[in-house]
Amino acid sequence: MATKTTVTQDKKNTKSPQERALVGTVISLASAQTVIVEVVRSSRHPLYQKMVKRTKNFAVHSDIEGIMVGDNVKIVETRPMSKTKHFRMVGKVAK
Repeated sequence: MATKTTVTQDKKNTKSPQERALVGTVISLASAQTVIVEVVRSSRHPLYQKMVKRTKNFAVHSDIEGIMVGDNVKIVETRPMSKTKHFRMVGKVAK
């Protein structure tokens, strides 16, 4: 009679291999702890080889004081804070 052995992994202490970190520009101060950040990414078109800009707006949780519209900030992915907030602000990035 063979016995099955199973290995269980503790999921509480495992971290994601790499956090998704982005740099963007603050375009709106939505409320006291929420800002809207626009992230621009550039890629080359597969056929025409022209650089194409794509923008996306993220609702970001912010506890940092002194953030103004137009500041460049670094954001990282985190657990959902609300229906639309899945990122938190790490800090300002020098222009």
